[in-house]
Amino acid sequence: MASTSRPKLVTTLLLLPAGLFFVFLLLVPLAVVLIFSFGERAPAGGYMPAFTLQNYMDLPARGKAFFNTLTLAPLGTLLTALFAFPMAYFLAVKVSPKWRVTLLILVMAPFWTSQLLRYYAWMMILGNKGIPGWLAMVGLDVRIINTPWAVLIGAVYGFLPLMVPPIYVSLEKLDKRLLEASADLGATPARTFWQVTLPLALPGVATGSMLVFILLMGDYILPQFLGGGKVFFIGNALVDLFLQSRNWPFGAAVSVALVAIMFVTIYVYMRFVLSKTDTRRAALV
Repeated sequence: MASTSRPKLVTTLLLLPAGLFFVFLLLVPLAVVLIFSFGERAPAGGYMPAFTLQNYMDLPARGKAFFNTLTLAPLGTLLTALFAFPMAYFLAVKVSPKWRVTLLILVMAPFWTSQLLRYYAWMMILGNKGIPGWLAMVGLDVRIINTPWAVLIGAVYGFLPLMVPPIYVSLEKLDKRLLEASADLGATPARTFWQVTLPLALPGVATGSMLVFILLMGDYILPQFLGGGKVFFIGNALVDLFLQSRNWPFGAAVSVALVAIMFVTIYVYMRFVLSKTDTRRAALV
């Protein structure tokens, strides 16, 4: 009896720190935000206990922030995946093993500098003295900074190092014999990619996409710097509600809506990706 209870005790002790972290730093704050979302704004700002659904009924007032977030965050995630996949494929399949670590370090190198510094650099590159200024010399009047395009460029640059490693890990495990078998059976390189390489890499694509999508959905710095306050995300709306107008209950309702949207989106996406992955793997086996 003691021999069977000891492994359970060890497992419990090992899981206890993570469990406490999950409860006190995730579930408890979410519960507090949920309670605040049903309250009212105090006369001097902040929270006043009450029970009302008015905060949720007022969510359309922040519709522009929701629209920008729900369109630019998925689009930024998609663009990041499109840029990351060829890079990860090149590192995993084409590069010799002795150079892979060095190149992976170079991919992660942007994380060695401050995010603020990198976005300031892009403000100069995309500003009037940067690329638009160069294009103006040849007669092209282009505005990039403070537009959705600037936010998307910053998203791809800022989150590319998060997307490449998961895809690289999936592709590194790819059995090269499957590619050779596909070629021997007469499949074109494009067909081999769509029917063999991509399905087996979907778990890495899904992991990287979730990392980027979650961070983009709640990002504040990127739209603030490259959007110039004209491309408003939900993160910017929350800063305004909590710190400036001090309407904590309405800000809490916006936060709850954001969490609910992210949960549903991630759940549907992961179910779709995992079902497609299992189907493709079963077909390959």
